[in-house]
Amino acid sequence: MPPPAPIEDYALIGDLLTGALISREGSVDWLCLPRFDSPACFAALLHDASAGRWLLAPAREAAVGGRATSRRYRGDSLILETEWRTPDGTVRVIDCMPPRTGGADVVRLVQGVSGRVDMTMDLRLRFDYGSVVPWVTRRGEDLCAVAGPDSIWLHTPVETHGEHLTTVADFTVGAGQAVPFVLTHHASHLRRPRPADAEQAITGTERYWADWMSGCRYDGGWQTAVRRALVTLKGLTYAPTGGILAAATTSLPERLGGPRNWDYRYCWLRDSTFTLQALLSAGFLEEARAWREWLLRAAAGDPSQLQIMYALDGTRRIPEAELPWLSGYEGSRPVRTGNDAAGQFQLDVWGEVLDSLHLARETGLAVDTTAWDLQRMLLEYLEGHWRDPDNSLWEVRGDRRHFVHSKVLAWAGLDRAVDTVRRHGLPGPADRWAELRDRIHREVCDQGYDPERNTFTQFYGSRGLDAALLLLPRVGFLPWHDPRIRGTVEAVGRELCEDGLVLRYRNDADGGVDGLPGDEGAFLACSFWYANALHGTGRTGEARELFDHLLSLRNDVGLLSEEYDVRAGRQIGNTPQAFSMVGLVNTARFLSGMSIETPAKGPAQTPAGPEEDRKVRPGGGARR
Repeated sequence: MPPPAPIEDYALIGDLLTGALISREGSVDWLCLPRFDSPACFAALLHDASAGRWLLAPAREAAVGGRATSRRYRGDSLILETEWRTPDGTVRVIDCMPPRTGGADVVRLVQGVSGRVDMTMDLRLRFDYGSVVPWVTRRGEDLCAVAGPDSIWLHTPVETHGEHLTTVADFTVGAGQAVPFVLTHHASHLRRPRPADAEQAITGTERYWADWMSGCRYDGGWQTAVRRALVTLKGLTYAPTGGILAAATTSLPERLGGPRNWDYRYCWLRDSTFTLQALLSAGFLEEARAWREWLLRAAAGDPSQLQIMYALDGTRRIPEAELPWLSGYEGSRPVRTGNDAAGQFQLDVWGEVLDSLHLARETGLAVDTTAWDLQRMLLEYLEGHWRDPDNSLWEVRGDRRHFVHSKVLAWAGLDRAVDTVRRHGLPGPADRWAELRDRIHREVCDQGYDPERNTFTQFYGSRGLDAALLLLPRVGFLPWHDPRIRGTVEAVGRELCEDGLVLRYRNDADGGVDGLPGDEGAFLACSFWYANALHGTGRTGEARELFDHLLSLRNDVGLLSEEYDVRAGRQIGNTPQAFSMVGLVNTARFLSGMSIETPAKGPAQTPAGPEEDRKVRPGGGARR
């Protein structure tokens, strides 16, 4: 069986409840139905074709695993157009998932562009991550595959037949012809679904995305890259609740062949501030409000039980399990579902939630008295637990420590509360919070800073660094021009950069801080933070060069995964990664002259350096 394609070969289509990944070979290798976090019915991505896939490609190319000649998204949408130019002619496959009104539809339309091209279809449905072969029957012109609660229907005019538990078809498409395939998921106990009309579904999907993007108000540089990132963030949104998941996949490795393989099909509270900044700055107020409301619902309840992540609908229990029948992406085992990090204590999350709700208030989302009541409860918990060691924002599975970033976010939560009481008149003990805020600030500067190297450290007493230290100015802990911030940015550049990209930390710096074997690739979100830090400290030319380099790492349709392996020259980690796409948007904003940080108390935060270097050229290009 052929192995899965390189991670950067995959493009996303979706219907705002789930998403599919399609390779440049024309194969749907990942699809979970009916939700992003449901079991996959196509799981070839984590094994091989025997775990389920849907190939639709020219027969000649399919026989040798040939990749498409070109592909693109249609405008600002998730409609994917893939073309093969063959000796016999040119053929185009249009793939989309229309916004859902009933069952989930995957629409594939084969269009003949020139000549006559022999095509092949290979449909291997395997429910429950490749472990269950469905019972397939013909119902009139359609095929129906059933296994337990799930049924999938295939509607096409092409004659199909079964071979070795696979549905296959061979057909020819000529210039001007169009051959539709519609795959519909439906609960098996319900009546037969009505199949979508492929061409109408594509037209309706295009109209939906055009209407949505008409609300975009982003007017900074790098328009094409930012708009694609915003469409991707929308595509990773679970429409019924407004939750935005971290990525569409599970268990794509952070190092090829290694065990750092996690399930990212959930919503992290930590991402909220960054995501709100990106959405609000682009004018997507409704999406920002929906995300804020999801955050309020998820965080509601006993503040001591606040989790770092939740399921798409706010479910708390997402127990981690391993799927031993899957070999993993390029042998990267184990394959996991669920995520035990949900039960970790990560102090920074309290600060992130408080910061997010403060940002929502400051940027015009309607004030909600219930939200302030929740914040008061979170602050009460924070007052009693800010001294506790934690697992850090990186979810380390080693010993808990006093991580500097975690303490700084505790400071930020208190700082936002003081500001809210004093400027907005909401009730609360502002003087007490201000005293604790200042005490945390003094402690971090005393115990989390190494004066010999002029840098903040990963945790108290550590010799290691942490890319999250680049965020200290963003939350207003210290201004960009503070010598300790400049020293930290320089130290990150010396000690955490590989070929210009940034590692989250070095696991060997303090005897294996994360409790896991091996290492990982460069973390793309951290690399965007570094570009921000270079700009904030006056090194704008370097910042733009790094940003251009990061943009060059996107795949051919503008997507980024979680990490990049500089040794192999490949994307790695789960994909597409919301944190990476948010980082792209916010860095483009910052380099275009828009603020990304909460102003620090004290001197104004004007980036140092010549006035000329602080200008952004029309179109956002880098200065060379």
